[in-house]
Amino acid sequence: MELRELPKKNYKKRFFIYTFAPQIKYSIMVKDLFERIQQNKGPLGKWASQAEGYFVFPKLEGELGPRMQFQGKNILNWSLNDYLGLANHPEVRKADTEAAAQFGAAYPMGARMMSGHTSYHEQLERELAAFVMKESAYLLNFGYQGMVSIIDALVTKNDIIVYDVDSHACIIDGVRLHMGKRFTYKHNDLESMEKNLQRATKMATETGGGILFITEGVFGMRGQQGKLKEVVALKEKYNFRLLVDDAHGFGTLGKTGAGAGEEQGCQDGIDVYFSTFAKSMANIGAFVAADKDIIDYLKYNLRSQMFAKALPMIQTIGSLKRLELLRNSSEIKDKLWENVNALQNGLKEKGFNIGDTNTCITPVYLEGSIPEAMIMVNDLRENYGIFLSIVVYPVIPKGIILLRMIPTTTHTIEDINETLTAFEAIREKLVNGTYKQIADSTIVDN
Repeated sequence: MELRELPKKNYKKRFFIYTFAPQIKYSIMVKDLFERIQQNKGPLGKWASQAEGYFVFPKLEGELGPRMQFQGKNILNWSLNDYLGLANHPEVRKADTEAAAQFGAAYPMGARMMSGHTSYHEQLERELAAFVMKESAYLLNFGYQGMVSIIDALVTKNDIIVYDVDSHACIIDGVRLHMGKRFTYKHNDLESMEKNLQRATKMATETGGGILFITEGVFGMRGQQGKLKEVVALKEKYNFRLLVDDAHGFGTLGKTGAGAGEEQGCQDGIDVYFSTFAKSMANIGAFVAADKDIIDYLKYNLRSQMFAKALPMIQTIGSLKRLELLRNSSEIKDKLWENVNALQNGLKEKGFNIGDTNTCITPVYLEGSIPEAMIMVNDLRENYGIFLSIVVYPVIPKGIILLRMIPTTTHTIEDINETLTAFEAIREKLVNGTYKQIADSTIVDN
């Protein structure tokens, strides 16, 4: 048999091809991660050069309250979530100051599970649980990360989540962590709720999991209460557990201020109750309340708390004082609602559309573009001394301007009348095209 000489191999060449060529190829094909970010700043970020420092990231100065300073001018402020006016309540300021003097800002050091646990934290948890009529409660450092972590801890990949399409971003981000199925229902729509519960029930029977239903006590943009009573009634037909984010209801709704569940007479039907301290309590922190076995589970499974420093003593002791005032000073909430009713009734009498809010949150809906909204808010601040929050796309649909106001206990009837007069003036300018004309000549879409 004749042997044929095999061709000589250029091993050096092949070594280069296999070792270095892929790196050259991949470096050409793979985009720089930051290229997209540099080219597309997002629907809000594209306005940064014109909006930052004024429309977004504004600097309010002076003591927290209805009258503050903005860019050197006195303004009437409708943009603070200090519903009950506790931020500057003398007893609250005293409690905060004394806690700071005794413990400083650092105490306690470490996570609750390791070295940051105190009797003050336990006391606040007991009092919060009693206030919202639950067996047990657990403190959270921040409302946003707390809600994200609660959702993550409550479900596994076999469980199904059903939640409102208009849910707050913290709920949406919590749901994003879920590796299982989830369904959204139309905002506050009972028919859509039931349809998606049917879908979830069918899916859960296949996966062997359970169902977590999530809604809000109060929806922060529109001011509507979630239909908690109706959702609780659905438990008679479907097997699910109910998680409620009551950030805006706690302290403002219900006979005692225990929130939307108390207001609607269905607090017992809420399986997991959540609220923040950043609204009625005028503080930092949050809490979750439920049956003791559920809270015991969360204490050992909430990653946002297990691996984070405990809530500082200033916030913890300060919250004890705030909760005491919520329990014992009903006149504070009564004054809040006197102002809410005066503002909302005044707006409706003057023909403004405030939607179907049934809470303190007071939205005013107008039609216009983002540039028109920017000019209108500039006019309100510069010429009428009114400071409030402006909400535009993508938070709400295109073509809608939402002026969002938060009446508080510390506002006055004079504040309300001044605002109603200003609103009539800016509506006329929006309707007759004044704002559009100015926007077309001064604002450039980046």
